[in-house]
Amino acid sequence: MKLKRHAVIREIIENSPVETQEDLAAALRARHIDVTQATVSRDIKTLMLVKVPAGNGRYRYAFPKEKGALLSKERMARLFYDSVVSLDYSENIVVVKTLPGTANAVAAILDHMPWQEVVGTVAGDDSIIVVVKPKEAAPEIVRRMENFFAE
Repeated sequence: MKLKRHAVIREIIENSPVETQEDLAAALRARHIDVTQATVSRDIKTLMLVKVPAGNGRYRYAFPKEKGALLSKERMARLFYDSVVSLDYSENIVVVKTLPGTANAVAAILDHMPWQEVVGTVAGDDSIIVVVKPKEAAPEIVRRMENFFAE
């Protein structure tokens, strides 16, 4: 089912402008594929969809032109610099505030960072929760993020 759903997502993204996860979920449901928002969010991460300008200040989902370019250090640093608004932490949770619509892309990059202390991320539209273990590592993770997007 997952492979079929991913194939349908590819067809939807390549043939119509999809601005939000809700739009993608609705398009899938219109094709008789019942999905939850959580499933759509995971599919976006798995397929490594990115937000690209659609004109008039709007953005839409698209596939990266080159997978290697998606995860290049320069592209990741630019996405951090362009998207991250603030960083803070409490105990073992780091909160990353982003511009609307960019949290999933930033979280996907965080998920690919080789930081053993990061257990995982949860992204919304403009916020990311990063779970850190041990909690004493949270300030160091914030420092790494600040250094990374300041490059």
